[in-house]
Amino acid sequence: MALGEDNRARSEAVLPVLVLSPGTPEGIPLVRPRLARLVTSFVATGALVFSAATAAHATAVGSTPVRTFEYSVGGMTMRVPTGCMFTHAIRGSGKRITYQNAGVDCAFVAALSSGFCNWRIDFTYADTNNRTYRTSRGRTHSECKIDPMRNNSPQRLPRYGKACAHLVVNGVRRVSQCHHITK
Repeated sequence: MALGEDNRARSEAVLPVLVLSPGTPEGIPLVRPRLARLVTSFVATGALVFSAATAAHATAVGSTPVRTFEYSVGGMTMRVPTGCMFTHAIRGSGKRITYQNAGVDCAFVAALSSGFCNWRIDFTYADTNNRTYRTSRGRTHSECKIDPMRNNSPQRLPRYGKACAHLVVNGVRRVSQCHHITK
């Protein structure tokens, strides 16, 4: 057998690779997008909790359960069941906030609901006497969304106190999550 024939025989012996894509009859969807986002947020939160923080920067992530509630939109009653968490993440140094984000993740039955209609997310800043001195009001979204989220621009705070995120649905504040900003 010549050298060229040996190489040809080896290349013909390569087995084909079967690639299955989600949505095909043979394929099995492995991860749904909402579940993937929920798992990713838990993993990221765990990584932030267990990572070593440097002296110059601070990061805080907190979640608060969204209680079951009902509201009316266009004469129709909407119900948000249990199973949603409102998460607020903040990063910065001293009185300087370099990153801030808040949003809702739902799982189980809540992930199948119609979500939150006429929603907005506000960020507020209060001093150590709990007096709010600044509010960054989000725009109201008329569409219904199961996973509302908002990023806020960097902030330089005039004093220590707390930074909070609030989910407002149909004009009513439904859940808040706060972090203390200290020396």
